[in-house]
Amino acid sequence: MRTDDAVSAKSRILIVDDDRLNIMALTAILRVEFELIIATDGAQALTLVAEQRPDLILLDVVMPHMNGHEVCRQLKQDEATQSIPIIFISGRSQAEDETLGFELGAVDYIAKPFNELVVISRVRSHARLKRQSDLLERMVMSDALTGIPNRRAFDQVSEREWQRCRRTQTPLSLLMIDVDMFKQFNDNYGHGAGDTCLILVGRALAACTRRPGDFVARYGGEEFVAVLADATADEARGEAERFLSAVTQLEIAHAYSLAGPVVSVSIGVATTIPSADKGIAGLKEAADQMLYEAKKNGRNRLAATDSVKPL
Repeated sequence: MRTDDAVSAKSRILIVDDDRLNIMALTAILRVEFELIIATDGAQALTLVAEQRPDLILLDVVMPHMNGHEVCRQLKQDEATQSIPIIFISGRSQAEDETLGFELGAVDYIAKPFNELVVISRVRSHARLKRQSDLLERMVMSDALTGIPNRRAFDQVSEREWQRCRRTQTPLSLLMIDVDMFKQFNDNYGHGAGDTCLILVGRALAACTRRPGDFVARYGGEEFVAVLADATADEARGEAERFLSAVTQLEIAHAYSLAGPVVSVSIGVATTIPSADKGIAGLKEAADQMLYEAKKNGRNRLAATDSVKPL
């Protein structure tokens, strides 16, 4: 899914073909309306998809080393790339080739030699559908108040990162974040001020993330959560300290808080290397326990597991 900044930008199309003349032909047809990326073999295509996240892929079927069908198969097996629409391009006209392509998950099939009107019409259509799908996904996965990802998005991301870190045997860190004395804030300043407070806190937390894999969401009420993939216990603690500082620097007055004169947060931090027989629920429970410790010890602070916990 593309970022919000890219909503009005040109759709990004990846052209995968080992024939320079085919690439030149497609580029001439599409370069005015679309941002183009070029790959000349299957391995390069997989790398570019991971790095560039195109909106649509034009994929040649017949290529050396790794054909288009295998590229498609790998992309559709990866949750991070399976939603990218793929249009196969081929000089083959056999019905069984088209059938296989659709069975693998392709959305369309364009025959060579290229008909300019057919190419531009089908690419426009599928690019428009992808943008509409991305917009709908953003709406479903965004918190209506703060605009940052919501609990549903957290559930998907945390499960995906758990499985990925389990395969790679790399650490996964989870931060549970709670706005201190928020009921007292709402009771004394009003729910409108409370909503504004949550919006500002959510934006401050989201703006703190430094690495592409870091993820912040509103968990519910005055609770937020952060998923830090490949983050060690020390790195997670450092991120939590930045969160604490970012919120207090908002300087939202809170005269009814026992934690200080301004709005603050408490954070529980837990880190583990995921195992095959456990799930993300255990890591969340550990982070919740650390959050309880942070609150018990005075709020406006973090509590973290001292080392990677086997979960």
